[in-house]
Amino acid sequence: MDKDQIKGAVDDAAGRAKRQVGEWTGDTKTQVEGATQQVKGKAEKAWGNLKDAARKAGNRSDRDPDASAERDKRAADREADDLDRPQHER
Repeated sequence: MDKDQIKGAVDDAAGRAKRQVGEWTGDTKTQVEGATQQVKGKAEKAWGNLKDAARKAGNRSDRDPDASAERDKRAADREADDLDRPQHER
């Protein structure tokens, strides 16, 4: 989990609480500040999600290419075995 995801979730929750207090008290300024903080939190969380996804994609690309080739070969062999079997055995 990325630090921006955590910070975004905290800002979102705090903003939601502030907006709700503003609604209860009839304070429009507090409502607007809360809504603004919520938007900020959602943006931070989305940025953190994007960074996390990019990090995970980068980790997948760092895998051993020989291992990937071997895995692909085993999958192709299994598929060929399935095609060689009679229909009732599949």
